[in-house]
Amino acid sequence: MTNKKKDIPQVSVVIPVYNEEESLPTLFARLYPAMDALGRRYECVFVDDGSHDRSAALLRGQFAQRPDVTRVVLLQSNFGQHAAILAGFSATRGERVITLDADLQNPPEEIGNLLAKMDEGYDYIGTIRRKRQDAAWRRLASRMMNRLRERITRVRMTDQGCMLRAYSREVIDAINNTSELNTFIPALAYLYATKPVEIEVEHNERQAGRSKYSLYRLIRLNFDLVTGFSVMPLQIFSIAGFIITILAGILVVYMVVDRFVEGPQVQGVFTLFAIAFFLIGIALFGIGLLGEYVGRIYQEVQRRPRYLVRAILENKNQDD
Repeated sequence: MTNKKKDIPQVSVVIPVYNEEESLPTLFARLYPAMDALGRRYECVFVDDGSHDRSAALLRGQFAQRPDVTRVVLLQSNFGQHAAILAGFSATRGERVITLDADLQNPPEEIGNLLAKMDEGYDYIGTIRRKRQDAAWRRLASRMMNRLRERITRVRMTDQGCMLRAYSREVIDAINNTSELNTFIPALAYLYATKPVEIEVEHNERQAGRSKYSLYRLIRLNFDLVTGFSVMPLQIFSIAGFIITILAGILVVYMVVDRFVEGPQVQGVFTLFAIAFFLIGIALFGIGLLGEYVGRIYQEVQRRPRYLVRAILENKNQDD
């Protein structure tokens, strides 16, 4: 038992990889020295999310070089970043788990700062990008969506797009036991943590390749987050529908009375059209919002797996 306890990593670093062959050599060159310098037992868990380039081959090569501290999870196809992270969480053994992007926008050298903060008793460390090196439209869109999300849900994340985060084993186990299909990991961690905190970290420009998150995917991600953690949008539309119904009823009564008192009139026809189109737009948006919730229910009842593992490269001599 003592030997098994001694072999358990203190830190697991989970890195989702999707078409990152240009970034991986630099990542390897910086990640392993940074982890070695910490003086803690660690493992690096790479999850290849169905890459179409040479990423999987590079990961195999790195496993061959450092099999003592490297594990590689190969997924059957592209399931998305969050599914890849969940696959990595399931494969981790560390007492603490760090998530890191493969594009080196968050320096691996910052991992030590997150672990030092966890040493103070925090069980979840969120991060805020200092001097964020992204396009202006991405920063603006992220800021607007963060404010909207905080008003609708009780999940507070200053910078939801920063991948560099730290989780205790208790939080990881709780996330692994969550069965819902659309899982937003940082939000779940915030809810499950007993003592969360946020710290600032450095942020660099992407080393190579391009971001996998378009504006549409960012909006799509926030829709999933809002509908997954709150029914407030439905409640807002219920209240708005009630108010609009009352106002529309008053308008109808006014028009009927005006017709009998003043006679038929054509003035204001275009105003009525404008009001009608406005109300139709609200109704269509409400139907779409309702469809988001129905769609989530449809996906959940299908009970399809969130990811499928093709192979796991690991050192069989290590005690689990």
